[in-house]
Amino acid sequence: MKLNRITFLDTPMDVGSMKDTVGIISERISQSKFTQHVVVNVAKIVNMRKDPDLYKSVSSCDIINIDGMGVVIGARFHGHQVPERVAGVDLFHELLKMSEERGFPVFLLGATEDVVTTTADKVKSTYPDLVVAGYSNGYFWDDEEAVVNKIRESGAKLLFVAITSPKKENFIQKWQEKLGVDFVMGVGGTFDVVAGKVNRAPLWMQNYGLEWLYRVIQEPKRMWKRYLVTNSKFGWLLLKGKLVKK
Repeated sequence: MKLNRITFLDTPMDVGSMKDTVGIISERISQSKFTQHVVVNVAKIVNMRKDPDLYKSVSSCDIINIDGMGVVIGARFHGHQVPERVAGVDLFHELLKMSEERGFPVFLLGATEDVVTTTADKVKSTYPDLVVAGYSNGYFWDDEEAVVNKIRESGAKLLFVAITSPKKENFIQKWQEKLGVDFVMGVGGTFDVVAGKVNRAPLWMQNYGLEWLYRVIQEPKRMWKRYLVTNSKFGWLLLKGKLVKK
């Protein structure tokens, strides 16, 4: 069982189903093979082109799933066979379910203290047999090593990092050998969704790649410029790449 790695807009990414992804991760953890996971969306692909450290952190990961529907549609437009997206928030829940079944302890890192505490409580309630080995907020930059030690000493096998890009990718890349876990995944704003701070877009918007628009509607002042710039640049990259192929 393996995922098919492709290169799209100079970005490596793995094509496969949610089921295949969870199966591979479960197998690697059971074999104590360290696995660094990341998802790519439109914004990340655009930002990787101007941030060498982010590009290195992402491209060196063992599994690079396609999260955003914009990337799925764009990759198909360029001739790649992409059956589905593997959304980070959905994969998070699938991995919690798998960890509960297999007895793998998890650690939650990121967001504010209120959000990560609420997330931990909701995770424990939803997955009562899951071992939450520990959790910590995402405001630890004055003493990163103390948090790394806390994670390692917790005995967790899976670490979920809910910090914005590129901080989370670079943090994982920097400390991966000292974290003591078998699997680490950046989950972005997933804790905000789980804690109920941010609502997820309706399914029809997810399917049409409009989650970004739903985020803008919820947080217009913070999100409109970000998505306007990255979506416009991504559209231009798609067209330019198509023209070059011809």
